[in-house]
Amino acid sequence: MQANKWFNERTMLMIMSIIMPLTFSTWHVLLNNFALEQAAYTGADIGLLQSVREIPGFLAFTVVLLLLIVKEQILALISLAVLSIGVALTGFFPSSIGLLATTFLMSMGFHYFETIKNSLVLQWIPKADTPYFLGKLLAIGSMSSLFVYSSVWVLIEKFSIAFQWIYLVAGGIGLVLVLFISFAYPAFKTPVEQTKKLFLRKRYWLYYVLVFLSGARRQIFIVFAGFLMVEKFGYSAADISLLFLLNHLINLYVAPKIGKFIAKVGERNALTLEYSGLIVIFLSYAIVESSEVAAMLYVIDHVFFAMAIAIKTYFQKIADPADIASTSGVSFTINHIAAIIIPVTFGLIWLINPSIVFIFGAMIAFASLLFSRKIPDIPSQGNEVIRRLGRKNFI
Repeated sequence: MQANKWFNERTMLMIMSIIMPLTFSTWHVLLNNFALEQAAYTGADIGLLQSVREIPGFLAFTVVLLLLIVKEQILALISLAVLSIGVALTGFFPSSIGLLATTFLMSMGFHYFETIKNSLVLQWIPKADTPYFLGKLLAIGSMSSLFVYSSVWVLIEKFSIAFQWIYLVAGGIGLVLVLFISFAYPAFKTPVEQTKKLFLRKRYWLYYVLVFLSGARRQIFIVFAGFLMVEKFGYSAADISLLFLLNHLINLYVAPKIGKFIAKVGERNALTLEYSGLIVIFLSYAIVESSEVAAMLYVIDHVFFAMAIAIKTYFQKIADPADIASTSGVSFTINHIAAIIIPVTFGLIWLINPSIVFIFGAMIAFASLLFSRKIPDIPSQGNEVIRRLGRKNFI
């Protein structure tokens, strides 16, 4: 009985959800300062780096092909190992080409793992439990990130540890945990045999659109909101660590409640709240002149990320169970079409006027709001989209 409590699908997913932020958060929190201080990056260079980082996300559809030769659970572990190795090597290549190479390796592991984890959650967890469980995974990820950000702050501020050693330790811990899961957990079965081919289904079109717009919104936050803090307001690596620390401390409490909120009010209303708030946040980024106000916007913006759970649970409700693995890969590719284009093109716009970048972000949030209103009150197979938007859909 004790073995079942600790060695089941849910617990394994939770441990995996510790490894990913443990490694990726280390890479992310140090990136802007590492790129500026040791690789002499500009805004345009950061945009190029982030576009390269998103190429593996664009290639996520190839997960389906890999599933022909390896099971999802094993592929998830391989992906986490690749992510950990990429992070461990980052600090040893402080050059433009070196950072691009280690970023690409890290990103391969990150995006393949996120694709597979999303698929496994939607397959293993009952629909009624999914919003709360996804919120719980976010909270666990936030706890892991809290450990990373506090550790990075202490290591830099109190001990002046070099970036390369911080990257190495984080990647090494990630590899150790991957090995633990590999030996400690059995191979779990999925309830339904998955379709191992690529396809786009017409009835999933709204899900595809929401995923695409979500990718565009995410890039503006990850790439340019963080860079705004460093370039315009002079935040140090330690300052960014404290800001991230606050983000995840709040998320640790809020994310599970957001999962319950989505289950209660439905996907359409949850996404309406998110995108309405984002319009205000992005327009505020465009005009903010206070470092304190910018930090507040950054924290609120991060909280809204948990609302993206609603897109996943919407798909789970409308999907044929056999489509989940393939569509998870395809949806990551759709998500990253914008992710490849936006960083490099908006990086050039940034050089002209950073405010324009965030005005475009507000426009993307508005488009997302319009499409989210087409989600039915009770999504299901055969009831995927509201065909005609009446006045009540906008209230």
